[in-house]
Amino acid sequence: MKQLMTLAVLCASLFCFSQTNEIDSLTVELAYQKQDSSKVETSLRLVKALYNAKSYKKALTYIDNTERLSKFLNHTKGIADVNYYKALIYAHNDDYYNAIDGYNRSRRYYSQLGDTLGIAKVNNSIGLIEIKRGNYGVGLQNSLSAIQTFETRDLKDELSSAYNNLAEAYYNTNQIDKSLEFNIKALAVREQLRDSIGIKTSTRNIATLYSERKEHRKAIEYYEKVLKLLNPRTDQTLKGEILPRIGAEYLRFKDYDKAGEYLVEGLKFNRKIKNNDGILRALNAVGELNIQQGKLKTAAIQVDEAYTIANEIDNKSELLKNYKLHKELDSINGKFQNAFFWQGKYFTLKSELDKENQPIIPVITKPIKVEPLDEIKDFNTLAIQEDKEEKATYLKKLKASSYVLGAAFLIVSTILLLIYLKRKNTLKFNLELQEKNKEITLKNVELAEQTKHLEEVNHVKDRLFSIVSHDLKDSISSIKGFIDLLKEDSISREEFYDLVPELSENADSASQLLYNLLNWSKSQMQNLEPKAELFNIQDIFKNKISLVEQKVEQKRIILIDESRRDFIYADRSMIEIVIQNLITNAVKFTRVGDSITVSNSDHNGKSLICIEDTGVGISRENIDKLFQSGTYTTRGTSNEKGTGLGLTICKELVELNKGRIWVESTPGIGTKFYVELPKIEPKN
Repeated sequence: MKQLMTLAVLCASLFCFSQTNEIDSLTVELAYQKQDSSKVETSLRLVKALYNAKSYKKALTYIDNTERLSKFLNHTKGIADVNYYKALIYAHNDDYYNAIDGYNRSRRYYSQLGDTLGIAKVNNSIGLIEIKRGNYGVGLQNSLSAIQTFETRDLKDELSSAYNNLAEAYYNTNQIDKSLEFNIKALAVREQLRDSIGIKTSTRNIATLYSERKEHRKAIEYYEKVLKLLNPRTDQTLKGEILPRIGAEYLRFKDYDKAGEYLVEGLKFNRKIKNNDGILRALNAVGELNIQQGKLKTAAIQVDEAYTIANEIDNKSELLKNYKLHKELDSINGKFQNAFFWQGKYFTLKSELDKENQPIIPVITKPIKVEPLDEIKDFNTLAIQEDKEEKATYLKKLKASSYVLGAAFLIVSTILLLIYLKRKNTLKFNLELQEKNKEITLKNVELAEQTKHLEEVNHVKDRLFSIVSHDLKDSISSIKGFIDLLKEDSISREEFYDLVPELSENADSASQLLYNLLNWSKSQMQNLEPKAELFNIQDIFKNKISLVEQKVEQKRIILIDESRRDFIYADRSMIEIVIQNLITNAVKFTRVGDSITVSNSDHNGKSLICIEDTGVGISRENIDKLFQSGTYTTRGTSNEKGTGLGLTICKELVELNKGRIWVESTPGIGTKFYVELPKIEPKN
């Protein structure tokens, strides 16, 4: 280790020495050169070296001298470059208005030269300023315009900066997928540049984004890559952040050994370096681990300490997790009044964070005005002059031809008048015939629509009863399995009595489903029209989740309920069938250790329901088949069968209730089903 540290210090010293040697060499060379274009080129190389060495004051001195010489020699490229470096230094010192002024000047000269690379560098730099100031929309526009030039010319340093800033801008506007895309691009370029700091930053960002997308395996992969890249002396804070994050990811799969290993190490390390943020993250995660393992007293101590730290450092995201852990602890210990208190604080803070994380582009300040190019102004002036000359010539020709056109107009008008008088009676008769034909056509269309509606009603009813029988199968099979076990003396009477509550719950669920089906079908015998009412969608979620708990435990699936109290205006029985089908499908196509998340949120005045899983996913060609009128089915991850009718009937029931349903899926990553339903009675 000591040898490695010595080698690192030696390399750094050599790099600094090489930089200093280059600056000294260029300074000597510049002193003996004549006042010509060669001196401008040498001076620009010296300015670049000083800028890279962060010797900004000295660089500004040479910039002023170089600009005067360039103007004297009419060296346009030199004027453009010195203004660009001057703007870079102003931007580094957060003097944005002087920086923009410098970029405007350099952009005008680059435009005169037709230097597309110079213009692209200026646009990217302006984009960086606007992104830093919070104007993400303007910043994205400028940086995206520059990237194409950088990619065409394979300019890796510029691409590294542009990709990273675009990734940051997309993340701050809550566009996670686009942020991940540009972080991956930035990482690839930084690996080619061997930029160790940039590689660690991009790898860490990618891991965090995968975690937010609930792709926990990918998150672990990239977090572990970051750990291997860390410098023991300079990256202690980053290590303190990464260790608890990896432990929390393993906890999602209930791999308690791995989770405990990383979390305990992370807690000790963060206490050692006195990193409160890392201590808080580790305490929350290890507290959750102990709750899941039944170590409630230890968990309570850790969660209480985390609560104190979270309030001290005002970490709202970790405080939200802490509220949830407090609620779970009090619920398990039977302190339901306390649990209700923590639940209230949880939802209050969650609503606050949801508002902060809305996908809105935050404009902190007005963008600094970027001047138009002088060439564009000159071109417009020239175009106006040419346009005036053309108009004068055109007016002369117009006068000569106006008399001819006037005579022609009189002749044509006379002919048209005669034709009009002749056809007037014919047109009147034709219009009367057309009106009668339209009336007949409308009546035929109405009859055809009524016939089609009646056929669709019968079709939907037949398929509805098929899918309901499919939904009842699991509950009835479970009841029969319990009875067979008792009949065959496979379990003792005491064991059977232990299973009676679960047997009763399954019987109640089947009975309730049959009762809803009979009431619903009785009210729909004459017409398949929804009987809309206001009801709490959270109650539907809780009821339907309870039906799949046994299957979830068998597959060791992580089922996360993020639903909240919200009212929907629809036919409750129909929506129950839809939710049950979507949750059952999610369980069917998830693997051991995968997760399912159910949630609902407000979207443009409507309720947006989301049932998300990290299962096997659906291919593009099969997504197109899901909601077709024919049947489509595949076996689940545990060889479960299906009728192929569920999603089709779901689509029809949702649309009957003035809603819509759609799916997003990536094979091997997971699937999201969305259902949008009205919260109030829709207007016709």
